[in-house]
Amino acid sequence: MRPAIRFLADELIERIVAEAIELLTTLGVEIHNPQAVDLLASHGAKVSADRFRVYLSEELVRRAIAAAPRSFRLFDVQGRLTHDFTQDAVYFTPGSAALYFLEYPSGQLRRPTTEDYIRYVHLVEQLTYIASQSTAMVPADVPADISDSYRLFLSLLYGRKPVVTGAFSAEGFAVMRDLQLIVRRSQADLEAKPLTIFSACPTSPLRWSYGPSQNLLDCARHGVPVELIAMPLSGFQAPVSLVGTLIQHTAETLSGVVLSQLARPGAPVLYGGSPAIFDVRQETTPMGAMETMMLDCAYCEIGKYLGLPTQAYIGMSDAKQLDAQAGLESGVGAVLAVLARINNVSGPGMLDFENCQSLEKLVLDNELCGMAMRLGAGIQPRDDFPALPLFEELLRERHLLIADHTRRWLKEEIHFPGPVIDRTRRQRWQQQGSPSLLERAHQEAERLIRSAPPSPLGEEVRRELEARMEVEARRFGLDRLPPRPE
Repeated sequence: MRPAIRFLADELIERIVAEAIELLTTLGVEIHNPQAVDLLASHGAKVSADRFRVYLSEELVRRAIAAAPRSFRLFDVQGRLTHDFTQDAVYFTPGSAALYFLEYPSGQLRRPTTEDYIRYVHLVEQLTYIASQSTAMVPADVPADISDSYRLFLSLLYGRKPVVTGAFSAEGFAVMRDLQLIVRRSQADLEAKPLTIFSACPTSPLRWSYGPSQNLLDCARHGVPVELIAMPLSGFQAPVSLVGTLIQHTAETLSGVVLSQLARPGAPVLYGGSPAIFDVRQETTPMGAMETMMLDCAYCEIGKYLGLPTQAYIGMSDAKQLDAQAGLESGVGAVLAVLARINNVSGPGMLDFENCQSLEKLVLDNELCGMAMRLGAGIQPRDDFPALPLFEELLRERHLLIADHTRRWLKEEIHFPGPVIDRTRRQRWQQQGSPSLLERAHQEAERLIRSAPPSPLGEEVRRELEARMEVEARRFGLDRLPPRPE
């Protein structure tokens, strides 16, 4: 038996979905994209006179849900399977698009650079429980107009794992698609073995701006999986009640499902999001709040009830440093994510309301993910019946350290974390210099970065990636890309 957690009864889920569909049919959704409006109208949706509001019928919504795939798979740059988003599979990926980087040892924030990003990629390649990269931070040493494609460029050039990413504009998709095609070599191979997941974010309440809606259509038409990231804020841009927020989140997400499935029936999509409560005292959106994490788990229950693979931003912290609050909030989130069977969990490494990425925290979060995954595996018999022979051996030998049973099951039964988690005796810890958690995490991050394997890409592919990125950089006034460490 694998442990699980649920927040919603099926009857409540059905009511939430019904209310969300009523919002879409009665209030509609605001869409600032003529192409998307025309697509919806061609399938029977009613359009307002100003052509900015579209009313979706229940039949159209239900048909889109039925058309969306129940699962899909991801592959690394070498075409090897890494993810299979079936019902109970759980994968972790770092939180994405942080504007700031937490410097060690000063603890000061600064804007990330190309070198920071490459070090991040090398680190993620070495983290066992982080299944994919994300475009985790925004390098500030290139023009903002190419920062989306440049992040993907670096991830593909230096890493192996698939990438959770997204375009910052409608125009950014083309070059990001080209970078993937260079790695896969053909559109058919890219569709057969997806390399990335793109985020598409509606605006609360019930609105799609041009860029995200166009990215959603383009991804669907080119076979690029999408995660739908609705972000209602309880008590601010959504009802203060968690159920009310879930109704709004469901409506916004289902509008995205409709757009993707009309663009291309069967387009792979994750039923995702990043809702949060609004802390009226501080005017902040705490991702580490228990209610925020409850919303994440609950909307993923709704997604699974509808038969769709799920995603959530959870397992991160609002703390400003790698401190007790960071461990508390991230650990609780990782455990809840595994127990809720959220398929793609975005969050490791992030601090400060999704604004900051820390390599030291990423190392710690990798360990939290490993512990949470062990919890999710549950308890099962390991040649424990009949029990009598094993206990006879224990009484005879006075220990079971080298017993056949111990050697057979030790590594499967007991999770042993890495050196960032201190399990040494106090005397040994003192002999090692009494290192703090932050110091241990930094030392481990540096060790892993130094031992990162080289890119598996051939020289021709690397040259093509660089040439395509250089063309895009010159379009925005950058004569050459920033220097990169060997």
